[in-house]
Amino acid sequence: MGIQLLTERLKDQIAGVLGCWDRMLIFGTLPKICYAEGMTSYLYAKQVRIFDYPKFAEPFRDRLRENAEQLAAANGIKIQFLRKRNARKEDLVKEALAKRGEHPGLICILSAMEPCSTYQPWHDKATGKTFLRPDDGKCLHYYFYFIDEELGLCYVRVPTWLPCRLQIYFNGHHWLAAKLRRHNIAYKLMDNAFVEIADWNRSQQLANGLEVQRLHGKLDQFARTYCPIHRDFGVQYHWSVDQCEYATDVVFRRQADLAAIYDTLTRTAIHTVKPDNIATFLGRKLHPQFEGETGNRYNIRIEGTRIKHTMGPVSLKLYDKFSLILRIETTVNDLTFFKHYREVEHRDGTKETKWAPMQKTIYSLPPLRELLEAANRRYLEFLSTLEDPRNGRDKLDKLSQPVTREGRSYPGFNLFDSDDDALFQSLLRGEFNISGLQNKSLRRFLPDLSSGQVSRLLKRLRLHGLIKKVAHGYKYYVTTFGKDVITAGLKLRELVIIPQLAYGRVA
Repeated sequence: MGIQLLTERLKDQIAGVLGCWDRMLIFGTLPKICYAEGMTSYLYAKQVRIFDYPKFAEPFRDRLRENAEQLAAANGIKIQFLRKRNARKEDLVKEALAKRGEHPGLICILSAMEPCSTYQPWHDKATGKTFLRPDDGKCLHYYFYFIDEELGLCYVRVPTWLPCRLQIYFNGHHWLAAKLRRHNIAYKLMDNAFVEIADWNRSQQLANGLEVQRLHGKLDQFARTYCPIHRDFGVQYHWSVDQCEYATDVVFRRQADLAAIYDTLTRTAIHTVKPDNIATFLGRKLHPQFEGETGNRYNIRIEGTRIKHTMGPVSLKLYDKFSLILRIETTVNDLTFFKHYREVEHRDGTKETKWAPMQKTIYSLPPLRELLEAANRRYLEFLSTLEDPRNGRDKLDKLSQPVTREGRSYPGFNLFDSDDDALFQSLLRGEFNISGLQNKSLRRFLPDLSSGQVSRLLKRLRLHGLIKKVAHGYKYYVTTFGKDVITAGLKLRELVIIPQLAYGRVA
């Protein structure tokens, strides 16, 4: 028995479903000089004294300033210097767009004094060596805001001091909007969300088709335009993903239809989701050695309520947009959090395909999209068990009934029994959902039971359809029905019955 997704159950109320990249932050670094040892070697090769590094860097700073001034003059705009730290760049961009329109081209240039990475000359008296070491500094940064024909609204952040680490922003929904226009597919875009699309299926196919090679070419083009000094070093920028978001939007036809379920979804999920559930959504195991933070956060915003589940550098959010869109969004701040099968090159030059952390390069975006899409879908499946009240009534009744096999009766399960409660809490652990469970692994969480007692429990669970056995093995997995009914049952117990008995009046 499978979970009926809320998108299927409410299909008459839903205009469409779309998965798409959202906010993208790309970092650009120059391979030869992006680390202190590399810049040290470069200076030695050019016969530049290490302690003359500031004098060496000044001409590059001046050229970047001249380049910005030339671009401003060519486009008839003035560079705006931001004196206040809290100045909202987005408001200034909106103001400029309102005046010029949203046609392709440079919108505005903003500048600000901000922290930057740099190097400090250093002489080690112990070794007698002179070199550069990493340091934190502050320099003038330029923000070039423009509309690209393919990527939509973008900005390039250019520090004016070496090693000139670039930051480039664009939004996947704006990129998709440009693709829809080229394919003559009508749409209505509000902010960074589609509220109407003429062909949802075709749009999803286009959204899945981000061409990394083409994106690479665009990023190189931006670097040539806004940071041309990299040519002096004879290298191209290396592009890596700093932060990205992937959103799954369930678009409702009427605000009232989303409002009918949204409050229940958010308030229930914030209490129900545990750290191991978060790990499961993200396709991970929650190991005891995991040092990152995990948790839930519930926010009430002007736009509405939002819940956020975090695990280290990854977060999974649920919120509504314009009271029409139910958005599930996974945000990644470090791609190495995820692992996948890829080619790994060893120091000795040999290569092998193995399970390894994802690389931060932009060429990891296609496999990353699949992982984030799967995470959003797992969360949607979870929400679907919360939203449908029948999961907490009909299936809970089936759970409690005895099952007869070969003349022997096997009792049902009772959520008010402490032993059954401990069993169900264990079955929902993230590591079991990913890699399965065995008699031995389950006994770790049920220490008072013997191996024989756990074997009998496993048989009861199988006969009630809560777990299934892997063919030709000794592993079991919780079935879809099992996840559905256990989640609904625990929700009823923890969120309704126990609070009512604790705080309600007993007649």
